[in-house]
Amino acid sequence: MPLYLEFPSWLDPYVVSFLPIRWYAVMYVVAFAIAYALYAYQLGQDKGGDIDADTSQTLFIVAVIGLLVGARLFSVLFYSDASYYLTHPWMIFWPFRNGRFVGLPGMSYHGGVVGAVVAGWIYARRKGFAFLRQVDYIVAGIPLGYTFGRLGNFINAELYGRVSSVPWAMVFPDAPSFSTCEEWVRRMADHHGIAYSIGDMVNLPRHPSQLYEALFEGIVLFLILWFICRPLMHRHALKPGSMLSFYMFGYGFFRFFIEYCRQPDADIGYVITLGGGGDEIALFQSFGNISKGQVFCLVMMVAAIILFAVVNRRSRRCTMR
Repeated sequence: MPLYLEFPSWLDPYVVSFLPIRWYAVMYVVAFAIAYALYAYQLGQDKGGDIDADTSQTLFIVAVIGLLVGARLFSVLFYSDASYYLTHPWMIFWPFRNGRFVGLPGMSYHGGVVGAVVAGWIYARRKGFAFLRQVDYIVAGIPLGYTFGRLGNFINAELYGRVSSVPWAMVFPDAPSFSTCEEWVRRMADHHGIAYSIGDMVNLPRHPSQLYEALFEGIVLFLILWFICRPLMHRHALKPGSMLSFYMFGYGFFRFFIEYCRQPDADIGYVITLGGGGDEIALFQSFGNISKGQVFCLVMMVAAIILFAVVNRRSRRCTMR
């Protein structure tokens, strides 16, 4: 009996077969809608201060635009062939490839965070309202929306994880196959009960890392922020900017460890190799092998700690004066 799961054959990445609209895009529309609904709810419940409805809507739209721009630029700079885009800058945001509409092929989450924060901060400076208070409202609901984004990745059968022996490991149809001439491939195939002949190429089961991210970076982080951190903010035990720091640290923490299950980009591999090996990135080898995404997560967690210390220390000084 096979000891793995097949990717659901009934999942189609396209909403309808005759239109180039993917569930991935629909899921991100749902994600943004949920994030805004929770933001608007907090403004209504908590009397959001020096910002009216029109300004709050514009702030959210500006942040989304900054997110898309930052996510794409980070992807180009850190995960793609930057030299190509230096000579073809118009291709950075060009949504067509080979005559087909493909959207924006390659987005970096960490770049999206930077882009959204910078764009929102600039808009707040121009309009003269307290940015940190508003961003605290926004980030409290982002993880729940993010859950749907990762479900979109799952429906697309992309961003799958590394080869695994866990019983819920899943065969993704477009994942690369491996030659059974390799001993580790035969070992994994035997473990899962996959029949083969020596020399065959087999598609091995992998971690459904998109679902791990939807659960921990999405649902679990949302529950922490909404039901634990947000009440502390309401009681004024923490100062504006603290919720943003919690969000950044929580996301960085969960993503750092899930990255051990998620396959690094084949053309990048590891950026730090402290555990030896590192040649076969399809398998987990060592906690000392660190991907580029994990480096960004570490930077994100350090930035969160610094932000928390700065906003709360600054607030205490203002109170003492």
